[in-house]
Amino acid sequence: MNLFTDIHTLVVDSLVALVAEGILPEGLDFANVAVEPPRDAAHGDMATNAAMVLAKPAKMKPRDIATALADKLAADPRVTGAEVAGPGFLNVRLEASVWQDVLGKALAAGSNFGRSDLGAGKRVNVEYVSANPTGPLHVGHTRGAVFGDALSSLLDFVGYDVTREYYINDGGAQVDVLARSCYLRYLEAHGQSVEFPDGTYPADYLKPVGEALKEKYGDQYVGQPEEAWLVEFRVFATEAMMDLIREDLALLNIEMDHFFSEKSLYGTGKIEDALKRLDGKGLIYRGVLEPPKGKKPDDWEPREQTLFKSTDHGDDVDRAVQKSDGSWTYFAPDIAYHNDKIERGFDGLINIFGADHGGYVKRMKAAVSALSDGKVPLDIKLCQLVKLFKDGAEFKMSKRAGTFVTLRDVVDAVGADVTRFMLLTRKNDQGFDFDLDKALEQSKDNPVFYVQYANARICSTLRKAAAQGIEATEGALAAADLSLLSHDAQLTVARKVAEWPRLVEIAARSNEPHRVAFYLYDLASELHGLYHLGKTDESLRFVNESSQSATHANLALAKAVSVVISAGLGILGVKPAEEMR
Repeated sequence: MNLFTDIHTLVVDSLVALVAEGILPEGLDFANVAVEPPRDAAHGDMATNAAMVLAKPAKMKPRDIATALADKLAADPRVTGAEVAGPGFLNVRLEASVWQDVLGKALAAGSNFGRSDLGAGKRVNVEYVSANPTGPLHVGHTRGAVFGDALSSLLDFVGYDVTREYYINDGGAQVDVLARSCYLRYLEAHGQSVEFPDGTYPADYLKPVGEALKEKYGDQYVGQPEEAWLVEFRVFATEAMMDLIREDLALLNIEMDHFFSEKSLYGTGKIEDALKRLDGKGLIYRGVLEPPKGKKPDDWEPREQTLFKSTDHGDDVDRAVQKSDGSWTYFAPDIAYHNDKIERGFDGLINIFGADHGGYVKRMKAAVSALSDGKVPLDIKLCQLVKLFKDGAEFKMSKRAGTFVTLRDVVDAVGADVTRFMLLTRKNDQGFDFDLDKALEQSKDNPVFYVQYANARICSTLRKAAAQGIEATEGALAAADLSLLSHDAQLTVARKVAEWPRLVEIAARSNEPHRVAFYLYDLASELHGLYHLGKTDESLRFVNESSQSATHANLALAKAVSVVISAGLGILGVKPAEEMR
C-alpha cells in the first residue's frame, strides 16, 4: 500500500479528465509527473510538479494548468485543499482520515507493510565482498559486506529474486604467495626458525594453518622444493582462508547463496568461450594500445595484443584480454565470470567494489553490455574507505592481522548490529569516519541508539499497558478508533509512517540502502518528539489513564511505528531492540 502511488494515480486521472474536457491538449506524456512530500511540511502533505513538466508540451502557462488541476483534485473526498504555489507547483492537503487509514493498513500488514512487487520476481545477482582468500576480512571489506547484504535484503523486500554471491579470487599469483607463506608456517610448526620475505604474509592468522598442514602431511614436505608442495598447499590454504572468511561473515550474520571460484574458469574453456562470444560480435581484434596518460596499467604493453573493443559499449579505451605472450590479462577471467552470470539467466547484475576498483567500472559495464546485447544491466557500487577512531585517535592495527584492522576487531568492539547500522549511515560512495566511542554512546547523536531506543520505548509502553490490564494485543490495536488521532503531532508521525512504502521503492530503484537508515532516524525522531509532548499533554500519552479509547489509538500509532522500524532494521540486518540495557 503506497499512498503516494494512490495520489499520483489521482493526479494522472485528473489530468486525463482535463484532456477529455479539452482544457489540456491530447497527446501529453505524463511519465515525468511526480508526487512527493513537499520540502517544507508547512506547504502541505504532498506536492506535484505536473503543471511545470506539462506547460511546454501543452503550450500553456504552468499556473493555468495548476489551477485547473487543483479544482479537479479538490473534488476528491481525500483532499481538503490544493494550492498553487510559485510559478506552478501544486501543494495538496489530505484529510486526517487518510493518514489514520494508513496506520490501520500498517497494523494489518505487519511485517509485510511496505513490501511490493516492484521487482516482479526478476532474478538479480548481487556480488559483494569477493576479497582475495589470503587472510581475514578487514574493515574495508566490512563496509562492502554490510552494504551488499543490506542491498540484497532491500531488493528482496520489493519483490526481486536475489542471489547473494561471493567471487573467490583464487586464480591469481596472490594465492601462490599465500601457499608460500603457509609453507613457512608449516616449517615453523616443525620447530624451524623462518623469515618472511617481502611480499609474503607474516601475520599470526596463518599459524593455525601451518599447524594444520603439519598434522595432515607430517614432515613429508620439509626441505622439499616448491614444485613438490605448491599445488597442494595452495588448495589447502585457500580452503582454510575461505573458512576464516565465512566465519568473519557469520559474525555479521551474512550468509552467501553462492561462492564462485575464479580458478574454475581456467583450463575449462570458459574464458575462451566468453571471448569467442565477443569475437562473434566483431569485438575482438589484434592491435597495439596507445600509451596511457599518467601511470601505466598492468594490462598495457607497447606491442600487439588481443583486445576487446570496449569503446563500442561506452568505455574510454579498448582493453587488453590476452597479452603478447599468450597469457590472460586480469580482465579476461572477469569477462568469463560475468558471461557465466548472464548464462545463468540473471535479469540484472550488481557488483559491490572497493574504491580502488573505480577504474574497472566502465570496462566491466562494457563487457556485460556486449555479452548480453545490452539486455542485462550491470550496476557497480563503489564503497569508499572507512577510518576507525577510538579515544579520539585512529584505531590501531590488529596484531593478529599484522597490517590492517579486521572485521572481527570492529565487531568485537561494538557488536554486529551497531557495526551494520553505523556503516549504512553514509552513502556508499562517501568516505566514512567510524568513531567506535560514538557508536556506543546513548544519545540522539548516535543514530543506531536513537532508532533502537524508539522501538524499545514502544515495546516498553506496550508491556506497561498490559501490566495495567489494558488489552494491547494485535487484535485490540487493530480495532482501535484511529479517528481519535487528530493532533498535529500524531498526524505528523502518521505521515512519516505513510512515507515508508515510497521510501523503500526509491531506495531499491537507486540501489541505496542508506536511505532506509536515514528514514528510520527521522521516524524515530518524530516518535520521540510525540512521546515527550505526552509529558505535558495527557491526551498524547501512549497510555492515557483517563481514556481507554485514546490509549488504544495511541498504542496503535506506536505499534505502527514499531512495525516500520522492525521492517527497516530487518532490511539493514539489525535486530530491533525490545529493551535497552
